[in-house]
Amino acid sequence: MKVLAAIDIMNGDVVRLTKGDQSTKKVYSNDPVQVAIKWAKEGADMLHIVDLDAAFGNESSNLSIISEILHSVNIPIQIGGGIRNTEIFEKIAKMGFSKIVVGTMAYRNVNELRLLSKNYGDKIVISLDEINGKIMIEGWKSSSDYKVEDAINKFNKLGISNFLLTSIIKDGTLSGPDIVTLNSVNTDRKSKIIASGGISSLVDVLRVRSIGCDSVILGKALYEERLDIKKVKAIA
Repeated sequence: MKVLAAIDIMNGDVVRLTKGDQSTKKVYSNDPVQVAIKWAKEGADMLHIVDLDAAFGNESSNLSIISEILHSVNIPIQIGGGIRNTEIFEKIAKMGFSKIVVGTMAYRNVNELRLLSKNYGDKIVISLDEINGKIMIEGWKSSSDYKVEDAINKFNKLGISNFLLTSIIKDGTLSGPDIVTLNSVNTDRKSKIIASGGISSLVDVLRVRSIGCDSVILGKALYEERLDIKKVKAIA
């Protein structure tokens, strides 16, 4: 199982939110590049970078910082946040990111996604941001008409097999992952599931691994020093 270190960027700072609520923002660093270098040196398989300003639909100047990270580490980078049309997607893809997380666009404009999947199928990661099995979009502010299992089935038919499942009610709470939902989607071995939200201990990591997740994202637990990447890697 691959271990991804999360770097959420807002106004140029590395932050963590709780349940996606901007009012809960806690700043951990004003130097995202150094944070990226740190997680890479500690053995992360990949960085998971989110441009929160773009995700919330605000004007963002974080892309230059993210580009600097790309050229400062020698591990793959998965990027997400505000990638809501083909133009933005292709701009990001040309920069050299390994994986690109798509949320709102996938649910609002399937035709655009279908065209992108022909050229970038393996780069695309579909975001499954869920509350009680229902997908949320637009920075977790709006509900889509999709349930998690329905979304996976739909996008599998487009040849997409990478999915990022985030439990919104668990995110940033350090209260453990949503094992029930993760277990329900990992019965489908055609899909690679990245688990996110609530991971706070080695036991959580073992539980996520045992149900067949392809990857796990470590966020707040890293920044609060509850987890160490090397120790997680040893059991992942």
